Amino acid sequence: MENFGKKATDKVTGFTGVITAKALYMYGCAQYLLTPKVDKDGKRQNGEWFDEGRIDIFGEEISPDSVKAEKNGCEVREYPCR
Repeated sequence: MENFGKKATDKVTGFTGVITAKALYMYGCAQYLLTPKVDKDGKRQNGEWFDEGRIDIFGEEISPDSVKAEKNGCEVREYPCR
């Protein structure tokens, strides 16, 4: 959670966006989703996933608490261990 809401750039492609998600894989890889701002016409752009080592985090963009809702809209299910 420490990097959520921060602005970052992919070192290889120059793609820039706000970190909005993180995926951890069982083989050790961590990736961040960079979500860019809308384009000049106000159209939403697709986010892209990048390996942790490829991104350069360079600033605060938005606080995760500022977009937190009382209800997140997701159904929480608990699965029993088997």
